[in-house]
Amino acid sequence: MKGNIKEAEEPLITMIKSQNLSFEYATYEDTESPTTQTLRDINISIQAGEFVAILGHNGSGKSTLARHLNALLAPTDGTLWINDLDTKDLSNIWNIRQTIGMVFQNPDNQIVATTVEEDIAFGPENIGIPSHEIRQRVDESLAAVGMSNYTTHQPHHLSGGQKQRVAIAGVLAMRPACIVLDEPTAMLDPSGRQEVMQTITKLNQESGITIILITHFMEEAAKANRVIVMNAGRVMLDDTPRNIFRQVDKMNTLGLGVPQVTALAHSLRKSGIHVSDSILTIEEFLKDKAVRELTKKE
Repeated sequence: MKGNIKEAEEPLITMIKSQNLSFEYATYEDTESPTTQTLRDINISIQAGEFVAILGHNGSGKSTLARHLNALLAPTDGTLWINDLDTKDLSNIWNIRQTIGMVFQNPDNQIVATTVEEDIAFGPENIGIPSHEIRQRVDESLAAVGMSNYTTHQPHHLSGGQKQRVAIAGVLAMRPACIVLDEPTAMLDPSGRQEVMQTITKLNQESGITIILITHFMEEAAKANRVIVMNAGRVMLDDTPRNIFRQVDKMNTLGLGVPQVTALAHSLRKSGIHVSDSILTIEEFLKDKAVRELTKKE
């Protein structure tokens, strides 16, 4: 919530909550170990309107957790609630998937039509939305991701970043309250990553959509309001980006690292220069008093 103090004091609404959530995959090839546990006692609570980044190296369980959030998977043990709906109850799946939209790593896997507008309309058409409302949803969704000028374009002629924005628009047309993005920029160049991150941030800040971003890029996680760090199927850290990334040595031990500028500030501190331990951006680095003093000397 933005605005004055009264607005900030409005009660938070819990959208996602898990209690001792655990999950095991069946591994039929290995008779000695028939299951592999990928999530272990996950206890998290995410409020409506938050922007949460989830970090973890390959195999940490972050993508498995993402698939639980819109009931593609159900807990082996424990419980996950989406707006108080238990994801293990099959009668809740429709409502859960209306609430939580998913965007995956490869946009080509989500784009199904021959033009951009047809692709955005595909989801609403399949749930019986009237044609006049579909037109409105298509226009609004494309405007929200900055793709209004590409209505009749063929998706395969678009850049990677543009395709991913079309994929996000397709999810937006379903009017979800929350969007989970599973490494949406992993296959993009820096320009495409910037496009997608600007879109995600705008949707969160201007439309109030809850964003859960799974990423390998520390600079992307730094833009979130909150960071959850996973390792070996467990939540290891859960705090603001500033508090997470000031733990440079711990993040390095987990094999994740920190934003490059944060790592640079950490190296300067180790060499005896009293740079702040909470720097996340280049702008903050350049404004730091110790850095300014250092550049003056040079």
